[in-house]
Amino acid sequence: MHKEILKHVTSKIELSDEEQREFVGVLSEKRISKKEFLIEAGQPVDCEYYVVKGCLKAFYLDEEGNKHIIQFAVEDWWISDFEAFFGNYPAQLYVEAIEDSVLLGIHRDTLETLYKRIPKFERFFRIKTTNAFVALRSRILSSLQKNNKERYLEFCKTYPEIEKRVPNYHIANYLGIKPESLSRLRKELF
Repeated sequence: MHKEILKHVTSKIELSDEEQREFVGVLSEKRISKKEFLIEAGQPVDCEYYVVKGCLKAFYLDEEGNKHIIQFAVEDWWISDFEAFFGNYPAQLYVEAIEDSVLLGIHRDTLETLYKRIPKFERFFRIKTTNAFVALRSRILSSLQKNNKERYLEFCKTYPEIEKRVPNYHIANYLGIKPESLSRLRKELF
């Protein structure tokens, strides 16, 4: 199980055998079943999670109880309520398993210690955070500049593994369109 996360990390930074052992030694395994919550709004968020196996979604519930999917995460991705994690306050998001999932968590305090002991981890997580920021900005611009069809095709091209594993109504929610509209688009395209 640690092989996957080590491959993920060492694709961005070099680690000695000792540093690899120290890193995997601070990770905690978490298994959750389909439809189980990893994080719920109002809870403290003291871990971020690497997905070893499975698929999850992060969403916000508005005042009317409507879900707004913010993120999907599959193998080799990270998920949490990052704003709450970094800000050290209660979650605003829910993170729920779409499939049975296996995760490796790292606690905020442990991460800070890791940064001090092995500074190159700051570089690794800076790269991950920068990439996430760029992806979020791209998503916002796409929603402002492109029509539903263009956004759906872009989603399929960018995230083919998610498109195959996630129900269409979740994809519609993520794209900000009605499920019926996505069904019509799919019929038109396929």
